[in-house]
Amino acid sequence: MTYTLDDTTVNWPKRKPFRLTDTYRGYHSKGFWYESSSYEGFEHSGTHVDAPAHFCKDKWRMDAVPLDRLMGPAVVLDVSNKTKNNADYTVTAQDFQDWEEKNGRIPDGAIVLVRTGWGQYWPNKHQFLGTDTTDTSLLHFPGIDPEGARWLVQNRGMHAVGIDTGSLSSGQCANFIAHQILCEADIIGLENVANMDKLPPTGATVYALPLKIGEGSGGPARIIGIINNPEGGGGRDEL
Repeated sequence: MTYTLDDTTVNWPKRKPFRLTDTYRGYHSKGFWYESSSYEGFEHSGTHVDAPAHFCKDKWRMDAVPLDRLMGPAVVLDVSNKTKNNADYTVTAQDFQDWEEKNGRIPDGAIVLVRTGWGQYWPNKHQFLGTDTTDTSLLHFPGIDPEGARWLVQNRGMHAVGIDTGSLSSGQCANFIAHQILCEADIIGLENVANMDKLPPTGATVYALPLKIGEGSGGPARIIGIINNPEGGGGRDEL
């Protein structure tokens, strides 16, 4: 459920892109093959984790986030039918309540994933973000409505909330209110999550393992989903 970090990675406007530079790749003078590289980039590049400190003072930074907050049963809310003709759609409390009517209560410790369908546009920056310029006023992509975020925080006990767009807050949001609500409640954020369409609404477990960056506000992550009993076969599928 992770996009490869490379020179095609969609990055937030005005932020440094991910860059990998070879420091050595070839046969060493002593006869053995050797490779090494250096890398640089924005903490919130590609598939990544937001620590609560990203939008709230004195909250967990990346190296302080408890490991158990980065794993849990997956809940996948599919709103792709509502975003198809509305790039600025925001996920409401009613959307989460409608999901529960069909699938049951969101369990404590869950990883709640919002599938907007935006993954189909990766890595086309213009389609994915709504603009390939540095003008953030031109950003257009779905996100979570502040009212929806507030309902989750006040009524459910999930560990993390993720989305397949570049931000939990929509492109046209004001002041990243959904982020602020979730971070204040110590809810971990997952952004640019790949392959959500391969997960069922329930019945999978997600693990999000970011770089443990000291004092970091977030970090690139390797996110995996494990589907239990795929198609009733008694086995497991890994994404």
